[in-house]
Amino acid sequence: MDEQNRNLILATVLSFVVILVWFVLFPPPEPIEPATAPQDGTAQTAQPADVATPTTNAPATATTTPVDPIDAPRIAIETPRLTGSLSLAGGRIDTLKLKDYRETIEDDSPIVTLLSPVGSDHAYYALYGWAPGPGVTPEDVPGPRSEWTQVGEGSLTPATPVTLTWTGASGLTFTRTVSVDDDFMFTVTQSVTNGTSQNAALAPYGILARHGEPEDLKNFFILHEGGIRMADGELSEIDYGDMADFEPDARGVRADTVSVEQNGWIGFTDHYWMTTIIPQPGTPFRASAKYIDTRDIYQTEAVLPTQTVAPGDSAAVTTQLFAGAKVWESITAYQDAGVEGFVDSIDWGWFFFLTKPIFIVLHWFNLLIGNMGWAIIGLTLFIKALLFPLAYRSYVSMAKMKELQPEMEKLKERAGDDRQKLQQEMMALYKKEKVNPAAGCLPILLQIPIFFSLYKVIFVTLDLRHAPWIGWIRDLSAPDPSSILNLFGLLPYGTPDPSSILFIFSLGVLPIFLGISMWLQQKLNPAPTDPTQAMIFAWLPWVFMFMLGTFASGLVLYWIANNLITFAQQYIIMRSQGYKPDLFGNIKAGFKRKSRE
Repeated sequence: MDEQNRNLILATVLSFVVILVWFVLFPPPEPIEPATAPQDGTAQTAQPADVATPTTNAPATATTTPVDPIDAPRIAIETPRLTGSLSLAGGRIDTLKLKDYRETIEDDSPIVTLLSPVGSDHAYYALYGWAPGPGVTPEDVPGPRSEWTQVGEGSLTPATPVTLTWTGASGLTFTRTVSVDDDFMFTVTQSVTNGTSQNAALAPYGILARHGEPEDLKNFFILHEGGIRMADGELSEIDYGDMADFEPDARGVRADTVSVEQNGWIGFTDHYWMTTIIPQPGTPFRASAKYIDTRDIYQTEAVLPTQTVAPGDSAAVTTQLFAGAKVWESITAYQDAGVEGFVDSIDWGWFFFLTKPIFIVLHWFNLLIGNMGWAIIGLTLFIKALLFPLAYRSYVSMAKMKELQPEMEKLKERAGDDRQKLQQEMMALYKKEKVNPAAGCLPILLQIPIFFSLYKVIFVTLDLRHAPWIGWIRDLSAPDPSSILNLFGLLPYGTPDPSSILFIFSLGVLPIFLGISMWLQQKLNPAPTDPTQAMIFAWLPWVFMFMLGTFASGLVLYWIANNLITFAQQYIIMRSQGYKPDLFGNIKAGFKRKSRE
């Protein structure tokens, strides 16, 4: 069982222990939209190349002589955040790395690779073209491996777009201009000039293809990885397994297609990275998710309406390609610029009404403070301030419950084994003293969904990835790396592997502080009258210490801060009600009972 799945199971068990009855937190997978007939009378034809390229009703024949994408000439791509190259084979964008992100927290770790060419492991690339319609044959249009020619020289940078051309034997001339901004957005303008003596019908398209499933696929159901599609405000998340289960056609292509009338985009999303093809707002297109059995290729494509170009005329279409990290500022700016629902490319989950606001506040604190660890503590203070009116009533009730402990012990002695009588007399006492014994549960009930929402935020958002706090905490999205098994680094032994069962017992500094903070908070609450319940609750802090010890450090830090703030609030409120908590009285009383026995 991998570490993330085990953590989620432990979290679920935790919620059952705290509130006894819990419901399923995560929704069932969204139903895949049924396939619809392709617009413009087009059909899908798998051609003998890397991908299944869209075609019209023209017969499928061989394209021009193919050129290997690795051996073909290349144009360098260099921006403040990206480095890579564009292959003249098909004019595909197929080599791209993210300058700002490394694979691990080590300084010499390689930077993250997003796109890779055909011939490499797990090839992943973007491809554009024109699907031939009536009067146009596949030889008349550039294929996935047709070699393009660069107009002029130079690299692709934010200041210098590149232009490519390709001319078919029939006289159709194709031009492609590619530009890129300072972040992660490419703009691709495709045009065709009809140099023939008859009309030419063609449909422009863009394809994202990846060969096989990603190497680092999490397969973790709290996180969506796979196809993602926005169609006129409706977001669809399509897992790789779902794509492989689409009904195949006679050519071994499995496809799910929807028609987008106004606004949308389609692509692939990973844990922190994403590629999407984005037609211009207001442009209808056909959005398809496909799986090609014969070549184990997953692909998403956007096919725009067929255009009929008269002899001597030209036609052009512009689309955008996002290829990069799901950075909040970037995707928010692109959404503000017209990419509908782009921030929903982050998997906010079923509790989006909590996860999204929690992240926004956390992100703001991080910008203000400049350290994600202290931002988590700031978020905790903010949440506790919002919940303080409810917490105040709860802590006042707890203080009164503490004061009633001697009376409850007397009731217990008088009732003996008669539990019904004990319950009746206790309820009468609560009514007389105007105490609500359930009031103390309210803060816990509110904390559970917040806890899981923060768990989701820490797991899915890029801000927490490799974010340091202090000292030994260099990655708040990973467990505390210190371990009691090697005396926190004093002994010359490493910590157990996360896949080992010993990892649960490899307590770090933060989990130990968590157990202590829970124990302190528990001492302010009235003990259960039932001995079995009292024993279970006495063990809870130390059980939680082990259970949460394997969770992300940021989540454990939040829980510690929450416990300490709760303890301070409750202690002050109980003192204001005339009750002076005796934190160690229960322990002393326990030792005295043991000695008498």
